[in-house]
Amino acid sequence: MARLQLMTAYKEELALTDLHALFRQIVDVESVSGREHHLADLVEQALSGCPHLEVLRQGNTIVARTDLGRSQRVIIAGHLDTVPVAGNLPSRLEERDGRAFLVGRGTADMKGGVAVALHLAHALTTPVHDVTWVFYECEEIEATANGLGRVAQTHPDWLAGDFAVLMEPTGARIEGGCQGTTRFRLTTHGTAAHSARSWLGHNAIHELTDLLETIRAYPVREAVEVEGLVFREGLNATIVSGGVAGNVIPDTAELYVNYRFAPDLAADDAIAAMRRAFERPGVDFEVLDLSPGARPGLDRPAAREFCAAVGGEPRPKYGWTDVARFSALGVPAVNYGPADAGKAHADDECCPLDDLDATRDALITWLTPEERS
Repeated sequence: MARLQLMTAYKEELALTDLHALFRQIVDVESVSGREHHLADLVEQALSGCPHLEVLRQGNTIVARTDLGRSQRVIIAGHLDTVPVAGNLPSRLEERDGRAFLVGRGTADMKGGVAVALHLAHALTTPVHDVTWVFYECEEIEATANGLGRVAQTHPDWLAGDFAVLMEPTGARIEGGCQGTTRFRLTTHGTAAHSARSWLGHNAIHELTDLLETIRAYPVREAVEVEGLVFREGLNATIVSGGVAGNVIPDTAELYVNYRFAPDLAADDAIAAMRRAFERPGVDFEVLDLSPGARPGLDRPAAREFCAAVGGEPRPKYGWTDVARFSALGVPAVNYGPADAGKAHADDECCPLDDLDATRDALITWLTPEERS
């Protein structure tokens, strides 16, 4: 535990050479979505002092890249923002079952990954591949605000590469690809009446019965192999609403549905399947969001090299992440970072410090010629 005593409180200059101190510093810079400017300024300032990096900025998204003439370019990315603070800043150290943890907002999702990336962006002056380091804003809110998405639209050349690593929390294990997701709202209609004379009306809530039964009976695929990883789908009702009073027959009702689909299914095909299942007379079908999945791409040379360096058996990513944005650009990507994803957004959000060390060491093995020779 002596190592913990080296961790310092937040200062205006980031401690790039001390991974644990750096981690605590950036956690203690509050950066809820839309308020990343202070942390983005610190990241830009720190990386602009590295002569081996070209530093670019759009809004509160920072891109830093080497230009060593390597045959391959890889991208390592992480978001700077967090969900709102819930009495969990400033951070604190805890020991649990003999392991040291940093507890606080953003420790798991995903300032542990950001700390590792910042530390290595400074330290690795001659990586075996050219590297583009991306630190982006607004991942935790609506997709239109996402800094990575905006860069992809306005400066796709900044994200050109052969392979990408998104440093989302995975417990320092490789998670390939991600599920696609769509949310849609189904609205049924009826006729309002007094419940004492219900035959004079038509109950819109009752019309949800057939839709709910369709969800329960829908043939979701429970084992879909995509490039060696097995994904599982899910179709679920998430919100039901309707009615205005306990003695009124409701004239409208709403059912919100979330479909998580395997990455072998295109987003347009996924929503078309949902329309075939749920569209019918008297039911309004409204798509609220639609995001494609991402194929793992583990058969690509750079991906195979990464897996060999990091070790362990890759597993599928259950959930949607920004690897899908790289996939849309033709860049295969994996999720790999410190901390348990189950602690993301929790009030006791935390990250074990040895996860930081394991992630750093694996990336050094991958990117440093001396370690791989």
